[in-house]
Amino acid sequence: MTSRTKFVSVSENITYSWKNINVWTQENSSEKNCFSFLRQDNRVPKQILKDVSGVVRPGELLAVMGASGAGKSTFFNVLTCRSKNLNVSAELLVNGFPMEPDSLAAISAYVQQDDLFIGSLTVREHLIFQSLLRMHRNIPYNDRIKRVEEVILEFGLSRCRDTKIGIPGRIKGISGGEMKRLSFASEILTDPQLMFCDEPTTGLDSQMAQTVVSVLRKLATQRGKSILCTIHQPSSQTFAMFDRILLLAEGRLAYVGDSVNAIQFFQDNGYLCPKNYNPAEFYIKTLAIQPENEEESKERVIKICNAFDTSDDKRNLETILNEQIVNVQPENQETNKILKSTSPYKALWLSQFRAVLWRSWISNLKDPFFLRIKILQTLIMSLCVGVIFFGQKFDQDGVQNINGAMFITLMNISFDNAYGTMGAFCLELPVFLREHFNGMYRTDVYFISKMMAEVPFYIIFPFCSASIVYFMVGLQLDVKIFFTTVGIYILVVNCSVSVGYMVSCIATRASVALSIAPTMMVPFVLFGGLFLNAGSVPVYLIWLKYLSWFYYGNEAVVITQWKDIDTIYCNRENSTCPENGAAVLRSLGFDEGNFWMDILALMGLVIIFRILAYLALLAKTFNRK
Repeated sequence: MTSRTKFVSVSENITYSWKNINVWTQENSSEKNCFSFLRQDNRVPKQILKDVSGVVRPGELLAVMGASGAGKSTFFNVLTCRSKNLNVSAELLVNGFPMEPDSLAAISAYVQQDDLFIGSLTVREHLIFQSLLRMHRNIPYNDRIKRVEEVILEFGLSRCRDTKIGIPGRIKGISGGEMKRLSFASEILTDPQLMFCDEPTTGLDSQMAQTVVSVLRKLATQRGKSILCTIHQPSSQTFAMFDRILLLAEGRLAYVGDSVNAIQFFQDNGYLCPKNYNPAEFYIKTLAIQPENEEESKERVIKICNAFDTSDDKRNLETILNEQIVNVQPENQETNKILKSTSPYKALWLSQFRAVLWRSWISNLKDPFFLRIKILQTLIMSLCVGVIFFGQKFDQDGVQNINGAMFITLMNISFDNAYGTMGAFCLELPVFLREHFNGMYRTDVYFISKMMAEVPFYIIFPFCSASIVYFMVGLQLDVKIFFTTVGIYILVVNCSVSVGYMVSCIATRASVALSIAPTMMVPFVLFGGLFLNAGSVPVYLIWLKYLSWFYYGNEAVVITQWKDIDTIYCNRENSTCPENGAAVLRSLGFDEGNFWMDILALMGLVIIFRILAYLALLAKTFNRK
């Protein structure tokens, strides 16, 4: 393996310790609703964890184990400062100093159970993106790329380096094992000295699980990293790779210490592990609460936990924890300073913007579904409208047909593009939240970058669509009028896209967003000026008219096409025929003097809807804290 590049780190070694972790549920937090006042409920908060202490030191691989419901997830959430809606009392120390929650992301790596990626990127592109935002801002770009190549070799990803990660059902990508290794590679880029791994072997076969744990073992022993991981029933070979284990049962410590000494501890308390039996499975089975023997199981757990509280292992643990507080090494004073001052973001705002914009742009270009569907929608819908309204003239029959063609085009491009963006933020929300809370980029950076990456598409596609309809229908052959009309359509599209962003940021799933969209958009269509005369809108609904981008867009394009028409040929007798373009505008309740107000209103709606979308996305980040 190539020699590793020297990178900036908080310190050469990190000892992470926790003392007396106690966690309670918030009283009635999950039961509150608008009818809560009707209940006379005096429930006492339930204690999930009780006096859990421990430590992981440099070069150690610590496994957190326990039966279902033992409190592993809550315990890990406390250690990673991600507990939500819980009352927590704990003392968390890094090298003997109190740990600031906002600084944990800057000094550690967290490999979570679910592998979340932007599937249209290749493995190498994903790692380059991670290096741009995770590595220290003072590291040159060439060194970042060198580090990416080292990590690709180290984790055996060379064969799939230029393969797309993949999206189930849309893009064929890398295997599950490669995806898990990519998760580790993403976190190890910054060479962190403290690592958290949440069920790293979930979904893998025994051989692949053993390979993943061997990588963790190598990182701990050869690089002196402090690694904690939760693991569920590992094989005996995998279990043997762990230096120390922490067993939880009913929210209490059942054992913390060397894995080789655990068997003796259980044997001393009357629980002998059978020969040729997986020790990990034996511990979990012994500490599990069996429904058919619940009382007996609880008594067994209490006995084991009480035995540990009075054991030599517990006294050794308390000695180690006390030494962490008293014997603070001078070289770790820098760690204390960094813990108190470090921002969770390692890259500056502009660097974050460039990186996220780059990823958003190439992910759009490499998503075949996005581009092909947009191209097909643009061509098919535009040609349909063009064929139906082909070759219109500015005469008595053409008035209705031209107005209808322009409004139908307005509707088509609005609905097509709005529905296309309904899942823009919903589908990427899990990825965004994980990367945001890992300290990679700010919410405003993500929102602005994603919008900027999509701006060219929402200029080019409406331009093409409007151009096809414009010449097939036979609208005015004037350069100024053509570009004005197309510009209005582009503004309308971006207003629709803004509504799509807003709905996507408010909704939690794409299916919910698609259900909300018709309810929001159809009323605005009715007030667009074609189905309901603009001058006859009921007073109590006038506010809908002034929020309708269909109204402003329709009035603007109608004014553009008809204001300079001095004469309209009447080809039928005994029927109402407008004499000129001004009469057409009056019949629709439009005013030529409103043109620039319409343009400004469309721009204003674009800004307002996008601000609301951003605030909705920002609220999601606060709700997860």
